[in-house]
Amino acid sequence: MINTRTASNTQSDMDWLHRIPKAELHLHLEGAIPLDTLWELIIKYGGDKSVPDRASLKSRLTYSNFPAFIEAWVWKNNFIRTYDDFLFIAEAIAKDLVRQNIIYAEVFFSPSRFTENTPMTTAGIAEAIRAGLNKVSECEIWLVPDLVRDHGPDNASRTLDEIAELKSFGIVGIGAGGSEHLYPPEPFSRVYEKARRLGFKTSIHAGEAAGAESVRGAVEFLRVDRIGHATRAEEDPELLDLLFETGTALELCPLSNIATGSIDDIMNHPVRRYFNKGLDISINTDDPGMFHNSMAEEYALLIHKFDFKRSEIKKLILNAVQSSWRPDKIGPSLIEKFTNNNNWA
Repeated sequence: MINTRTASNTQSDMDWLHRIPKAELHLHLEGAIPLDTLWELIIKYGGDKSVPDRASLKSRLTYSNFPAFIEAWVWKNNFIRTYDDFLFIAEAIAKDLVRQNIIYAEVFFSPSRFTENTPMTTAGIAEAIRAGLNKVSECEIWLVPDLVRDHGPDNASRTLDEIAELKSFGIVGIGAGGSEHLYPPEPFSRVYEKARRLGFKTSIHAGEAAGAESVRGAVEFLRVDRIGHATRAEEDPELLDLLFETGTALELCPLSNIATGSIDDIMNHPVRRYFNKGLDISINTDDPGMFHNSMAEEYALLIHKFDFKRSEIKKLILNAVQSSWRPDKIGPSLIEKFTNNNNWA
């Protein structure tokens, strides 16, 4: 594929991509902390010898592979210690979404990574996050607790019991991230069945750090509504047919996959092939505070590397809208919120 776009085309695309209203379905709160905000937390807790100054923080958050990313994730979490810290980062993230003209988002947060080592509770964390998000009204944000597969099904079930009482904080579903290559989906089947009974939508990371069998397990055993990443699903052509038949939505994160080494070359990413096959895909940033990416940059990549047209970018945005877990009672309709926006043209 030959791309003949000029520098002026590129700037025009970026201006349009920044301006158009966008939605994000795969965004981790703890991975979306703006660097300036994270630096404030590091200073608050006495600094860290691995980052002697603000300028070194970006290089600290650079990874050679997925395990290295997980190590950095755990390191960064050491600077989130109180409810005030959660409120602080939630407000900063909401402001960053507004800056990007992201007007709707569903945000993962991982309470069990913090409740196990601090006096904080799941309820207190959820309340603090909602308080921070409520300080910024221009972006509609719902919450999706990450049950963290590394902690096992029993812990996931306990976390689920806790969040069942917290829907008033805008919790609409569950997810499960973490070390996919070590913890397959199948043992979590009862947890996901219980989540559905409690009225939650469901997602899981699959096909990112493990192969197509992980995606198949998510579909056949967990019966999820959405799957995060799924980049390796195409290793099994019959699985792609299953994803199409079930209408399972895929939360793709191209720049994240490059940053963690899940994809060795961006031209090997399946985004264009999935789109052409008619799979229900959306585009997301995943952990922009750790990958240094924006939603506009994600879409620009599709235009310049995969020859996506503006009409196709708008289709991807509306895919996210239609795959969202926004409660039906909320009005006006989310699609109208986008298509009636002055910047939708």
